[in-house]
Amino acid sequence: QHSEMFPLLSRERDNPLELFQIWLNLPSESKLVQPYFSMLWRDQVPKHVEPGVEVEVVAGALGASRPPSPPPDSWGSRADAQLAIWVIKLAPGASWELPAAERGVGRSLYFFRGGKLTVARHAVALGSRVQLRAELPAAIVNGDQGSELLLLQGRPIGEPVAQEGPFVMNTRAELAQAFMDYRRTQFGGWPWPTSAPVHDREEGRFAKHPDGRVDTPSTTASRIA
Repeated sequence: QHSEMFPLLSRERDNPLELFQIWLNLPSESKLVQPYFSMLWRDQVPKHVEPGVEVEVVAGALGASRPPSPPPDSWGSRADAQLAIWVIKLAPGASWELPAAERGVGRSLYFFRGGKLTVARHAVALGSRVQLRAELPAAIVNGDQGSELLLLQGRPIGEPVAQEGPFVMNTRAELAQAFMDYRRTQFGGWPWPTSAPVHDREEGRFAKHPDGRVDTPSTTASRIA
């Protein structure tokens, strides 16, 4: 059970929110591991910077930019999975060569902000997802507006997928068991009196861990300084 809430940081101006919800599957051997939570504040996410190019490295190293470790049982914790989540920002007229990964790794680019863009000499329309051959480098050439792309990459797990609601298992029988387990235990229950708790406006941003530890952007920054 978890709750994600987005406080209004300013009463005098807009509070824009940009959200990508990315679900990573687990191999069958890890389906029933203990849950694990990490909060990555902005200052913890490294940036790979070149002229006209900035890459936020959320998962998967890029050069010397190495993000915080993924959850211990995540598919991303395995080096051979080559999992990567990068947000690529290009200045007007900038170009960048996406480095190659290994053959057999899935790789796609989602072009979500900008005007004109080419990838490997092919024009890409705004709002499109491009599937790439990971073993080949890909030249990205931007047009006359700033552009942003989301890169998702990883080696396929290669197991059957059975999905319903929030549960992803390998068989329909396992899905049925997951629903029964939830009805019986609620996976630990819910500590608040409502399904949509509202915290004090002045409390600011925070992340509370299962052990009671609370992270805020300021405390996290002081720990990693």
